[in-house]
Amino acid sequence: MNRTEIYKSGFVALIGTPNAGKSTLLNRILGQKISITSSKPQTTRNRILGVRHYDGGQMVFLDTPGIHRAQSKLNQRMVSTATSTLSEVDAILWVLDASTSAYRDSEELIASLLLDSSAPVVLCANKADLVSEETLQEAIERVKSGQRFQRILTVSALRGTGIDELLGEIERLLPEGPPYFPPDMVTDLPERFLAAEIIREKVIRLCSQEIPHAVAVTVDSFKENEAKKMVVIQATIHVERDSQKGILIGKEGKMLKRIGSSSRQDLEVLLGVHVYLELWVRVQRDWRKKDRAIEDFGY
Repeated sequence: MNRTEIYKSGFVALIGTPNAGKSTLLNRILGQKISITSSKPQTTRNRILGVRHYDGGQMVFLDTPGIHRAQSKLNQRMVSTATSTLSEVDAILWVLDASTSAYRDSEELIASLLLDSSAPVVLCANKADLVSEETLQEAIERVKSGQRFQRILTVSALRGTGIDELLGEIERLLPEGPPYFPPDMVTDLPERFLAAEIIREKVIRLCSQEIPHAVAVTVDSFKENEAKKMVVIQATIHVERDSQKGILIGKEGKMLKRIGSSSRQDLEVLLGVHVYLELWVRVQRDWRKKDRAIEDFGY
């Protein structure tokens, strides 16, 4: 690197209510999928790190679970993960779902948390393609009071509109500093974690309302066969009740086959090799209420 060149690098937190589109936005920014998405709230349970490299800098994004007034132990941990991130970053991107006002309590909670943060905040009104200009402005006004936003921008993470302007603003806010990650690194997440998340995404997308929040996935075995250019993955889908297990397996095992087939397709794109995937379903009763189980599943 030329000594006279300015290099900027820093950490950016993506925060927002459940289902605001944070993960979709992160995937769009990175140009590839590292964070799972669905139409169900609380899809993201862990803090996901993604790195965008550009000429003269490096943006390190932290995608966090949706902030809400949590009741269960699992949800409390998810919210704690999100809020603890705010003290570790150089900038904060509040991703606002402009298409709904259903999360006003959660928006008020986010607003109060930001008042205690010293990092600059950009308000990013997402899903602008789904609403009228009037509704968009109403959503912005709803959270604007008392906040000192560096910028207020509108985007559609799904369609990719407004992303360049957003990235330009983030670049402006980042401090000068060295690169934190090598140029070929997009995430620090291990492949086993990404595999488990892809499987969980397919469960959320393909199964009924009863299932998504009760599901955890563990990868029991992840073996690479370089000679055959193949990865063999064995994973267990954990649920809380026998009825949920029955739904996941489906008649004659058809639902589990759909989950496996859809997961395998995404895993092959992620890993760049053929994937042989074996899935099992196990009942672990009320695991979301048990600290030990929550920790065992990595939350």
